[in-house]
Amino acid sequence: MKIVYAYVVADLLHVGHVLALENAKKLAGPDSKLIVGVLTDEATMQKKSKPILSFSERRKLIESLKCVDCVVAQKQYSPNHNIQIIKPDILMESDSHTDEDLKETQRIADAIGCKIQMMPYFSDQSSTKIKNSISVNWEDPNQIKKTENDGLWHE
Repeated sequence: MKIVYAYVVADLLHVGHVLALENAKKLAGPDSKLIVGVLTDEATMQKKSKPILSFSERRKLIESLKCVDCVVAQKQYSPNHNIQIIKPDILMESDSHTDEDLKETQRIADAIGCKIQMMPYFSDQSSTKIKNSISVNWEDPNQIKKTENDGLWHE
């Protein structure tokens, strides 16, 4: 049985998360176990802004995916601490990280016999992009007026 470790922020769960985690599970085969680290708010804020959803909400969303076998907290942005404890056979990493970003992770993975598998970053499906789209396209409901003639809302 292979153990695969992947990690996510999962602030606003989207198809990019689902595809990445389903691919992680398929990579190791049917008898594998997929363990997913969900970054805590503090871990996320080491590189990004504070998540909108609470850690417990994000964790519950990831737990609900049928491809996920186990969810753990990841208390650092880097997966290094968790992979030292879990000792997975495969660590899923995003190709959005540079070789320099992964230098220490590669050293640790080599020491525990863990293969790092790069996967594509789904830039069209990022939580940041979705949040930005919402803020740009948001219409204030207080600014929308209802007309008498058709009962529909019009600007």
